[in-house]
Amino acid sequence: MKLNWGAGIAILYTGFVAMILVLVGMSVSQKIDLVTDQYYAEELRFQDKINKVQRAEKLTEPLRWEVDESGITIHFPKMFSAKNISGNVKLYCPSDDKKDLVFPVQTEDHSQFIKSSQIPDGRYYLQIDWKNGSETYWNEDLIVMNSNPQK
Repeated sequence: MKLNWGAGIAILYTGFVAMILVLVGMSVSQKIDLVTDQYYAEELRFQDKINKVQRAEKLTEPLRWEVDESGITIHFPKMFSAKNISGNVKLYCPSDDKKDLVFPVQTEDHSQFIKSSQIPDGRYYLQIDWKNGSETYWNEDLIVMNSNPQK
C-alpha cells in the first residue's frame, strides 16, 4: 500500500494534535503546592524574618532540637523564663501541603516534645517562630521523619 503526500501530512498533523492533547492533559493533572497561599504578604515580611534569624544567631545559648524515632524535642534557652516563651512550631512539607503541621509553643521545663505519631513520615522544614517577651526569633532546619527507620 502506497501513501501519497497528502495522507502523510494528515497523519503528521493528527499525531501532533494527539501529542499536544496528551501534554495538556498531563499538565492539568499535575499537582502544584505553593509555599504559602499568601506569598505576597510573606514577601513583605521577609526582612522581619531576616532580623529574627540574626537575633537567634546572636543568642549566647541557642535554641536546639533533636529528632529521633519517638519525635522532636525542642530545647529553648534556659536564660529566658519558660512562661515568657511563646510562638509556633511549623513543619512544612515541600512535597505535600496536606502534611503541613503547626503546633503552638508549649514549654515544659524549657523543652517541648512533639510525638512522631502526630507527624506523617516525610521530609520537613522545621520552622520555629518564637518570642521571649517582645523579642522575636526564627530558627529553621531540614528534618526527616521516619517511623520505621532501617537499621
